[in-house]
Amino acid sequence: MTVFTKRIRGFSSIIALTSALAASQLMAEGSLTVAMQLEPPHLDPTSAAAGAIDSVTYSNIFEGLTRFMGDGTVVPGLAQSWEISDDGLTYTFKLHGGVKFHDGTDMDAGDVKFSLDRARGEDSANAQKALFGGITDVSVVDPLTVKVTLSEPNGNFLFNMAWGDAVIVAPESIADIKTNPVGTGAFKFTNWVQGDKIEIERNADYWGTPAILDKATFKFISDPTAAFAAVMAEDVDVFSGFPAPENLPQFEADPRFQVLIGSTEGETILSTNNQQPPFDDVKVRKALAHAIDRQAIIDGAMFGYGTPIGTHFAPHNPAYVDLTGNSNYDPDLARKLLAEAGFPDGFETTLHLPPPSYARRGGEIIAAQLAEVGIKAEIANVEWAQWLETVFRGKNFGLTIVSHTEPMDIGIYARPEYYFQYDNKGFQDLMATLNSTTDPDARTKLLQQAQTTISEDYVNGYLFQLAALSVAKVGVQGLWVNAPTQATDLTAVSWAD
Repeated sequence: MTVFTKRIRGFSSIIALTSALAASQLMAEGSLTVAMQLEPPHLDPTSAAAGAIDSVTYSNIFEGLTRFMGDGTVVPGLAQSWEISDDGLTYTFKLHGGVKFHDGTDMDAGDVKFSLDRARGEDSANAQKALFGGITDVSVVDPLTVKVTLSEPNGNFLFNMAWGDAVIVAPESIADIKTNPVGTGAFKFTNWVQGDKIEIERNADYWGTPAILDKATFKFISDPTAAFAAVMAEDVDVFSGFPAPENLPQFEADPRFQVLIGSTEGETILSTNNQQPPFDDVKVRKALAHAIDRQAIIDGAMFGYGTPIGTHFAPHNPAYVDLTGNSNYDPDLARKLLAEAGFPDGFETTLHLPPPSYARRGGEIIAAQLAEVGIKAEIANVEWAQWLETVFRGKNFGLTIVSHTEPMDIGIYARPEYYFQYDNKGFQDLMATLNSTTDPDARTKLLQQAQTTISEDYVNGYLFQLAALSVAKVGVQGLWVNAPTQATDLTAVSWAD
């Protein structure tokens, strides 16, 4: 063998190696690994309150008649257009043609009727069943036209249809939907290794603008320390809802990463069982509110990320009213109110804390603050499944901390059966009036009145609006910065060239 031949072969090897590396890079850029702190309990967004389900499935796997965009606007989804009757009682939706579920079956008006009827049925397990309560009839006009009739006008109806709880599902796949979700979205579910990851791949037959990524993996990393290590080691490409805000300055200083800081719809509250003594006394609830130092919680649990709130409403909403002054930190007033309510020495209660960092870290701070005024809160750290069973469904709790990430959900206070069990007929009438009002200015006034009512009733301890904190590798583009609903929408995500 001559030296010349050896050089040619060596050069060929270099070319082959370079080509292999390039192919590997292209393959890597066709996929994305997204880490999240919480794993969904199952994958049916129409039958559970866990926001982690929407984080994986919203738009990626399942779609509704309308949908939220990253800026919070509501745009057509599976419905390409609609007409509203003059009296506001009838919505006639025209569906996109050629839409197929991931199993190859056609999506048509019959599936819309099935989905809405299932959501509003007597035996519905939908966590937001109230969204569908005003529907009196769903009828199929033709395969691509469905008519929805309401009992009274609802200015929020198209907004409500964009929730993850309102996605369209097929009767053929409903039996296995929790473990094998079949939707119409730009990605198809492929695999779930429980305790580890969920995998999805691009839907080649998608009816709309196709996804850019070939596949994506959702990894579940609950521990904040492990989350930091995974991002630093570049084991994941994105960490959505990064659970350790104290690490963000380090990522901001590292040229490998980008830090996305936005807002969410997540009102983070000290939820209070309004039907359990002594919290059935407004003086006790007011004392609770004045015992809390919001800024100390934001600084200690969230390292400054978060906006103080005094009611259940997002500060970025134009109708927001700053009512934090109703519950300013005043431990002396809290003690006085407790004495007036018959608890001069305080009392004992429970504080259930689900896994998110805002709850576990914030709960320790709140327990210490409450102890200062004589309220001894026994902390119970629970997993989400246990929280849903004990607190949300069982209503067996005194206090808990949770971030309500559903969009503009002040209407939950009009539902006496909701887990914090606030029963105010005046507020319920106010919400009924709001739902039947379409004039924007009138709606704003009603929303502001609603915010004021629950703030002055001290229904819950209002803490802060949860910030949207994510870390991604440089080059990842198309991620939502803000979170108008709890979702990790990958339909427009790609790697920069």
